[in-house]
Amino acid sequence: MVLDVEEKVKNKKEEVQKLLNSEKIKIKGYLKKIDEENSKPIGNPEKTSIWSVFAYFIIYSFLGFIIETIFALLNYGVFESRQSFLYGPFCSIYGVGAVVIILSLRYKFFKNNYTLFAGGFIVGSIVEYTVSFFGEMLLNVKWWDYSDRFLNINGRICFLYSIFWGLLGVYLMKGINPRIDKFINWIKGKLNLKFLRVVVSFLIIFLFVDCVISGYAINVYLTRVCVENNLPIANKQEAENYYHYIYNNKEKADFIYKYWNNEKMILTYPNLTITMEDGSLKRVADYYPNIRDCYYRFKNTKSIM
Repeated sequence: MVLDVEEKVKNKKEEVQKLLNSEKIKIKGYLKKIDEENSKPIGNPEKTSIWSVFAYFIIYSFLGFIIETIFALLNYGVFESRQSFLYGPFCSIYGVGAVVIILSLRYKFFKNNYTLFAGGFIVGSIVEYTVSFFGEMLLNVKWWDYSDRFLNINGRICFLYSIFWGLLGVYLMKGINPRIDKFINWIKGKLNLKFLRVVVSFLIIFLFVDCVISGYAINVYLTRVCVENNLPIANKQEAENYYHYIYNNKEKADFIYKYWNNEKMILTYPNLTITMEDGSLKRVADYYPNIRDCYYRFKNTKSIM
């Protein structure tokens, strides 16, 4: 009798052990599956179509415009224009930065928060520096200046905002962009794909034309500001020659004064600056104190770059 009980207990222990081993195998398999999922790239770069890239640029440029507007409102008490171009509510640095980060950080290497942060830190800083460099080289303007910030490089990038780029890399890839992808897929399910491509194509063409027009308008406007205010810029003689070439033509001058006058340009670009010969920056709006530089000012403060 005692032997039968011991045999039953032994058999029961073996059954329990087998069950535990079985469950351990299942748990190991589950954990292995999780590891495999985590090791996959965030998204599939091979399947990122040119239409998705265009959509990303448009969406993030628009979101950037909203973010910049809210930032200026909350921090400086001004409701002002924060758009990159003359005729569209888009902040292109956000669109360019988001697209480059998305395309750069979707690979297997960037599978955790640390590598995503490092990637965003590096890629975002390169984008910001490049945009600033070409803005100054082509238009002789600085969209922002971090010269007074800790660990800055030529005032174009600084450690603090590079940290922000790093954080953006993490949140963009882990939280924001997956939701943007879902939104894009939802739109695809609701509307005809050909129609969507027509809409995206129209917006991209509009942005390109707006960019070209804005670049030309800023150039001729800043030339006028420099010459008419006799500002000590580095290429002063060249600016005077270009000024006479443009504004001696009555039709051109009338068009510019009508559509790109002080009121329009300062309201659209309240933080537009000019680089002086000594390297200092002068805010264009300061030369025209009687012209409003924002839609509404809640605080008696100047806006910033």
